[in-house]
Amino acid sequence: MELGIDSFASHLLTNGSLTGAEAMGQLLDRIEHADQVGLDVFGIGEHHRPEYLDSATAVILAAAAARTKRIRLTSAVTVLSAADPVRIFQQFATLDLISQGRAELVVGRGSSIEAFPLFGFDLDDYDALFAEKLDLLLAIRGQERVHWSGKFRPALHGEGIYPRPAQPVLPVWLGVGGTPQSFVRAGTLGLPLMVAVIGGDTHRFRPLVDLYREAGRRAGHAPEQLQVGLHSLGYVAGTTQEAVEGFFPGYARTFSARARERGGMPVTRPQFDAQAGPLGALLVGSPEEVAAKILRHSEALGGISRVTFQMDVATLPHTKLLHAIELLGTRVAPLLQGSGVHTQAV
Repeated sequence: MELGIDSFASHLLTNGSLTGAEAMGQLLDRIEHADQVGLDVFGIGEHHRPEYLDSATAVILAAAAARTKRIRLTSAVTVLSAADPVRIFQQFATLDLISQGRAELVVGRGSSIEAFPLFGFDLDDYDALFAEKLDLLLAIRGQERVHWSGKFRPALHGEGIYPRPAQPVLPVWLGVGGTPQSFVRAGTLGLPLMVAVIGGDTHRFRPLVDLYREAGRRAGHAPEQLQVGLHSLGYVAGTTQEAVEGFFPGYARTFSARARERGGMPVTRPQFDAQAGPLGALLVGSPEEVAAKILRHSEALGGISRVTFQMDVATLPHTKLLHAIELLGTRVAPLLQGSGVHTQAV
């Protein structure tokens, strides 16, 4: 099982005390530290909001590539519906060359909608845009000269798409939430699946993961090709109490603010405690508790090949995030390996 971090390059982490440049420098320090402690992957999301600095994902990852040696560098996720697949492929193929074969893409429709009006797309075309652009991205990945036509982008008539990546096949994961059609799409295409579980009980996603695997089987894909990753909110500290007390205040502020935007209610401590409990989605606790919870999640979902932590939401200080990354690499990863769950290359 691979273990990693996802970040939205949150400017909320600074609490107004750092400039954007300083916050970006700290993020790159965290990616470098993740590489040093042996984590497998670091992902950067994509948003177009004032509280995040991740609108140019590939640029951040390229800067990280120059400071790291082995960690894989991925998007988390690329909002493909509002992007040009040609440019996305070129950016990540270039990142793959810079990193000497460590680039990946996680593509999705995106849970934040600000990219659609920003780049001139209609939300009514939400799914159709994604389906068409994923088809083009996979065609470009498969061959350098593409003959293709669609509804939302000018046709290609055999033009070459360059550069080509260092890897023979640039890894593309499909990032999904809770829509059954998305799980079926990923299985039919034989793409690895990254499931975002940020609330509720993780085991409730098992029927959707089963849909993915069954769709892949029906499409003729080998079981080992149908990998499942889990993206969760989480935080590791020396003890479970320290982790919970450190994570809750910032988590509550962030999600209460989101709830107000959408007409919802603020987060309460009992709600948080339920999410941080044995069956809840939050991976918050001591190294031993977090490792045990990851294994329970893996069993509940029928086996997972990757877990990524998203810690930005709690506005924790840089020093605490560095320590959490170190605990993931030096304490949690060995516990997972000692359980008989082995890291595998993707």
